[in-house]
Amino acid sequence: MKSQKKREEQAPPEHKVRVKLPKGKEVLGIIEQRLGGNKMMVNCLDGKTRNCRVPGRLKRALWLRPEDVVIIQPWELDDTKGDVIFKYRPNQVAWLRKKGLLETEATEF
Repeated sequence: MKSQKKREEQAPPEHKVRVKLPKGKEVLGIIEQRLGGNKMMVNCLDGKTRNCRVPGRLKRALWLRPEDVVIIQPWELDDTKGDVIFKYRPNQVAWLRKKGLLETEATEF
């Protein structure tokens, strides 16, 4: 009896969300348009639009669509291109917006 009451009295622990953040030269971005194959245009949060590709090792693991939030690793030689490294899930996107790491876009209409 006492053990049941103790379990009921204890508050459930908060569910922690673990989110991968960009490291080094990696940048957050939002997919703007699919270009075919494994290429896409991505609006990065550093103000640039990059032509990005999905590396072969992630081709079947990442299913990407416009408006998905991703981590981009810019190429060393050409800053207008990059590789898609990671795709955020909807709960992770909500966490990023809540923490202020991802700006919410204002609607025009």
